[in-house]
Amino acid sequence: MTDDAYWNSLPLRRFRPRSTLQVLQHDVPRAYTPAIDAHYHLGKWHKGVWAVPDVGKFVAMLDERNIATVVNLDGMWGGELEENLDRYDRGWPGRFVTFCRPDWSLCAAGGDWSERLADGVRDSIGRGARGVKIAKELGLRVPDETGAIILPDDPRLDPLWRAAADLHVPVLIHTADPVAFFEPMDEHNERLEEMLDHPDWRFSDAQFPRMPALLASLRNTVAKHRQTTFIGAHVGCYSENLAWVADMLRQCPNFHVDIGARIDELGRQPRTTRRLFLNFPDRILFATDTSPDYPVYFRCLETDDDFFPYPTEESESGRWHIYGLDLPRDVLYRVYYDNARKLIGGLPAQPGPAA
Repeated sequence: MTDDAYWNSLPLRRFRPRSTLQVLQHDVPRAYTPAIDAHYHLGKWHKGVWAVPDVGKFVAMLDERNIATVVNLDGMWGGELEENLDRYDRGWPGRFVTFCRPDWSLCAAGGDWSERLADGVRDSIGRGARGVKIAKELGLRVPDETGAIILPDDPRLDPLWRAAADLHVPVLIHTADPVAFFEPMDEHNERLEEMLDHPDWRFSDAQFPRMPALLASLRNTVAKHRQTTFIGAHVGCYSENLAWVADMLRQCPNFHVDIGARIDELGRQPRTTRRLFLNFPDRILFATDTSPDYPVYFRCLETDDDFFPYPTEESESGRWHIYGLDLPRDVLYRVYYDNARKLIGGLPAQPGPAA
């Protein structure tokens, strides 16, 4: 085979071009101010094994990165919640806070599951959970007793949202997923490789609600329950459309967003993203969603670097590079720390940014 013939047959998944651009490069190993990672997974979510086998080693890494506290979203309920609280919150006071989750199996069991869900959350908060995590399974996979999929704005969930408001705890909600996950698997899908690696992330099949319906359901829920504090995971669940996110933030003062696992989306639209941060500096929370790549997040938020890769090849979502946002220091302080502290109980105040 000639050289040309070989390269003409190179599989796309093996094509890893290296940029020849000569641009500024900054290494940012530590956050500018102490930071709260408001979206992380530390529980026994994978085959019953703790996501972090050595908590002491993990805390040492957090110290190196200037991460003051991590929000563990894997508390679940009952005995598993107690295990998480013992391992993290009680074992390392001040370094972790844990959110609980509703027991969705109650819905399929029938009976008065609306109030039982709310009672479960009350019990979990009483045990020490600091908030409620709603995963994307609500709207995609959680059925009621008839087998129908339950959407977030289902009125039967009203007691759950009211319970969170009464208990003064936030609800961190993940609705839908990246737009590409709902689109056909074809040559136009920018996340094709990612879905080939994760077949369970594909939602283009007709059995799943469409993304616009899921986003409308989220909007309805937040707008109806104004006394409940909602944190929209992954940049409000629609990082590909920051105009939609900004509209939600304007219309719903009880809505906030975290940036977990979306530095790739934010960094490829740096001007639009920067405007979002400057227009809503008190409504955006720093988060990574279990990322070992803190320096990439810091670099994106703090520098004006051009065209650099986001996390690692193993965790790439699409074939693009990102750009720095060069956020002002007062905005960085709010995003890194103060916004989460105001919403989540049990977090101490930190000094403000240096002048």
